[in-house]
Amino acid sequence: MTDQKMHFDYLLRLGDNSLILGQRLAEWCGHAPMLEEDLALTNIGLDLLGQARMLLAYAGEVEGKGRDEDRLAFHRDTMAWRNLLLLEQPNGDFAHTMARQLFFDAFQYQQFAGLCSSSDERLAGIAAKSLKEITYHRRHSTDWVIRLGDGTEESHERMQRAVDSLWGYVPEMFDMDAVDDAMVAAGIGVDVAALRGEWDRYIDEVFAEATLSRPEDSWSVRGSREGKHSEHLGYLLAEMQFLPRAYPDAKW
Repeated sequence: MTDQKMHFDYLLRLGDNSLILGQRLAEWCGHAPMLEEDLALTNIGLDLLGQARMLLAYAGEVEGKGRDEDRLAFHRDTMAWRNLLLLEQPNGDFAHTMARQLFFDAFQYQQFAGLCSSSDERLAGIAAKSLKEITYHRRHSTDWVIRLGDGTEESHERMQRAVDSLWGYVPEMFDMDAVDDAMVAAGIGVDVAALRGEWDRYIDEVFAEATLSRPEDSWSVRGSREGKHSEHLGYLLAEMQFLPRAYPDAKW
């Protein structure tokens, strides 16, 4: 794999993460437990969409095959996507969404903080702009996990159940492969494996305040870097990509 292809793949992973999670949060529009939260989740989803547009537009330029952010978003099949498996999981109840959000927010905060020092000046600029938004995202999900975990008996049970059901998707966030190694060596990317200790510390502090138990590391799933996804991504893409594929020549 050439350096150009690795650079493209790396940007694609970052953009795909933001786009798929943004699409999941869009599903809450009109269904959140309160009006304020309906607006909050929609705004977070829009932040993620903005990140995705910048990253996928840049990825298309690096690839050099004439694909812009819309082409990459709406005309790739499931196996060409590189988003983390965690992010394509269904929303479930509100506790489930907040657990997923916390896990990724805490990770993305560290990852983008590192990318602010990237030797790729354009990527560093995208990371710096996005980090301001991600700081709020992390605070938002942290507050909700604590509020639900240390709330009523039912909210605590639901929050613990959500944490337990998603825990096996966490290890994949910290995996490194040849693309990651090459980007770190070039000064472009971040060594995500080195982020696990700080992530654990932050999550443990949140769990302690939320009176939640840290799950056992008894299972894990991987495969997104090779295009291996759960069945949920196919359904998400079918909805997200329908109009652009049905009317490919339409002008919006």
